[in-house]
Amino acid sequence: MKKQNILIIGLILLAVISFGIFILVSGKENTGSLETTKDIIKMINIIDKDNKNVLPELETMKVDIKNIDEVTSYTGLKTNNDIESIVVSVPMMTSQAYSVAVVKVKDTANVEKIKQEMLDNIDMRRWICVSAEQLYITNSGNVIFSVMADKDIAKAVYDDFKKYVNNNIGKELEKSNDEENIELPPEMPAAE
Repeated sequence: MKKQNILIIGLILLAVISFGIFILVSGKENTGSLETTKDIIKMINIIDKDNKNVLPELETMKVDIKNIDEVTSYTGLKTNNDIESIVVSVPMMTSQAYSVAVVKVKDTANVEKIKQEMLDNIDMRRWICVSAEQLYITNSGNVIFSVMADKDIAKAVYDDFKKYVNNNIGKELEKSNDEENIELPPEMPAAE
């Protein structure tokens, strides 16, 4: 009888420990690890899925960092110095202004300087018919996250990134696109 009780207690203890380990391991999966391109793509896909009701059909792809024109187009950066990888999420076919760019920089890079260069140079009017209303940029370690879109969408996606990395972020930068101050050419009178 005593051996049975010890065996039962041992099995219960083993089950509790196994459950605890399972919870810890499951929780670690969402700590926001962004070590590899695969990790970054996974994070983008989770954010896209969380916002699927307001986002167009998106394509997530790795940018060829040797192609300076592509690097500049998606990030505003004029050089690929200190860049390890860039992953973007952009609409496949739509007139909705939306772009996420995730830039992983080398450990020795000046993250704040690169973020500022992105803020200063990203073209919020890069689409033919539309422009983004809001741009947010921050980082988690050596991974810089930027999103530009309509205000509400940009804010939702940006907040999801911060949640994904457990608010382990650096300085937050943002810029609004003031459409009212755009000068139209003389042949295009402003709508009255």
